Amino acid sequence: MIVKVLSSTTCGSDLHLIGGYLPAMRAGDVIGHEFLGEVVETGPGVRGRRVGERVVVCSFIGCGRCWYCANDLWSLCDNANTNPGIGQLAFGYEPGAVFGYSHAMGGFKGAHAEYVRVPFADYGAFPVPDEVDDISATFASDAAPTGWMGAHLSGVRPGDVVAVWGCGAVGQMAARAAMLLGADQVISIDRIPERLAMTREHIGSETIDYTTTDVGAELRERTGGRGPDVCIEAVGMEAHTTGPQQWYDQAKHQLRLQTDRPSAVREAIYACRKGGSVFVLGVFGGVVDKFPLGALMNKGLTLRGAQMHGQRYIPMLLDRIAAGELSTRHLATHDMALDQAPKGYDLFKHKKDGCVRAVFHPA
Repeated sequence: MIVKVLSSTTCGSDLHLIGGYLPAMRAGDVIGHEFLGEVVETGPGVRGRRVGERVVVCSFIGCGRCWYCANDLWSLCDNANTNPGIGQLAFGYEPGAVFGYSHAMGGFKGAHAEYVRVPFADYGAFPVPDEVDDISATFASDAAPTGWMGAHLSGVRPGDVVAVWGCGAVGQMAARAAMLLGADQVISIDRIPERLAMTREHIGSETIDYTTTDVGAELRERTGGRGPDVCIEAVGMEAHTTGPQQWYDQAKHQLRLQTDRPSAVREAIYACRKGGSVFVLGVFGGVVDKFPLGALMNKGLTLRGAQMHGQRYIPMLLDRIAAGELSTRHLATHDMALDQAPKGYDLFKHKKDGCVRAVFHPA
């Protein structure tokens, strides 16, 4: 079907494309994968959607028929990615497909546009309740389900202590999800004052500024010496840290001697309690250096990661937003016209003017 875009938003993973850290981009590609729109035309195979509906579209495209989709592993769809060879070479198996995220992920045109073609529309587009405003609903396309998935698949249980690395939109959503799943204590880690303040105010999480303290020691202090039960990494391949490891990782990354900077993942593995769970939500593209495999094995940790299985969570999250259980509206710190997108990405990339997310609207 064809969707008229009402709003789309920046995402940290878009910066990896802009920075040249992910391959298979071509001239004329349109980025953007998190969006809300109005259905303006449906093809003959579409049964569940109708013209005029306001819909959230999942960033990952799933066919709804393969083994992976049938088992709620939507981002691993066997049929949506039209360029499977690139992923097979890089990862051993082809990944799924994403709007606006390089030809390695299918080459689909993205959401920073006036209209978007949505394949498999019955499975990937979800009507928005009347009680939910456009901007709040936009974040149900990717940030909210990504964060919820991290808390859910990492095994957060009632009474757990959860630490989340990153106070961007996904990190905040992971922290809130952990609370709603019953975590007794949630601690969020970042260095940007505005993000830390927003996380305290709108999410209710404790926070740590990693530039002012030893994060591992601080987490042990706050958890009676044991460490968090669950550690969620929501930063990705361009992570920052303090000390000489930042310059080491940055130099190797810029020289393409490694594809990703894993400082937040390392810290999460070292900080997690023995027998705990670590979940990688941030986007990574290839190989990393100095991965603490010995700590992972000797501490008996469970390590998981995934791209977002949005179709599994989006209807539930829209209901929670409508009920007031989950707030996303505050994530849109900058509301802009689509032709201001270069300025929006500059603010977003360089953390200027307190920018957490810029939301774009076509003229």
